[in-house]
Amino acid sequence: MKIKKEEITIQPGKSFRIFTPSLRNYFFWHYHPEFELVYVEAIAGIRHVGKNISSFVESDLVLIGSNVPHLNFDYGLQTEYKQIVVQFKEDFLPNLIVPTAEFGDIRALFDKAYLGLSFYGKTKEQVVAKLKEIQSKDNFNSLLELFEILNIMARSSEVHQLNTEDTRIKMFMNDKIRMGTIYDYIHENYDKKPDVNDIASIVHLSTAAFCRYFKNQTNMTFTEFVNHYRITQAKTLLLKDHNVSEVGYAVGFESMSYFNKLFKSLVGETPSSFKKTILFTTN
Repeated sequence: MKIKKEEITIQPGKSFRIFTPSLRNYFFWHYHPEFELVYVEAIAGIRHVGKNISSFVESDLVLIGSNVPHLNFDYGLQTEYKQIVVQFKEDFLPNLIVPTAEFGDIRALFDKAYLGLSFYGKTKEQVVAKLKEIQSKDNFNSLLELFEILNIMARSSEVHQLNTEDTRIKMFMNDKIRMGTIYDYIHENYDKKPDVNDIASIVHLSTAAFCRYFKNQTNMTFTEFVNHYRITQAKTLLLKDHNVSEVGYAVGFESMSYFNKLFKSLVGETPSSFKKTILFTTN
């Protein structure tokens, strides 16, 4: 479960690979030299790119730079989902983009991708529509379509940078702790009372050393991460039309007032408002 280098094979005669992986039951914390564009369509999920750990609702579109560690976006999903992944040949940037003056905007997009770029709004809609069409085209036209996709993203202001610092693999080479063990522990215990002392012992660290390690890896305390995880799980249950009180207790909150307060601080609206808004827009 330590971080792994993914070996990517792209067919001869192609500059990129597009496919629909399904790894929801597999913790794949990995990196690769190839740039990657990921689209996931699900009720709710968690993205982990570099040091950023955050949640998404309904869908997510993220461009990930070369050698940036990331978790498979479908890890732990308990509902139906769709996923499209595009991986660019390792020499795609230096051989195709950099020498071509007309690709200046796309070059700038790739230059920022090491931070992890999440796209939303009309940009996401346009890109996803093209991603769903691209697989039916021949090699030449699929490449042209891909350049259109990159150009849309390169010129968009509907983008959020997931990290504020360089998180490429050189920053993680000395990491010997199994993040997968931590994720599994939280997933199994988030609705109970996850104990930082227990997980510290499981990964063979003192509690103080574990807390320092975890904060360094995620920019959150263990308690903050567990609460984020609980709220993400709560979103999934709310979108299945469970009532707010049931959801709060189901994800491990004993106080409904605290659940409502925390949900609003992290999501921007109360659980009941979130439920009404999403269910209204999807019906």
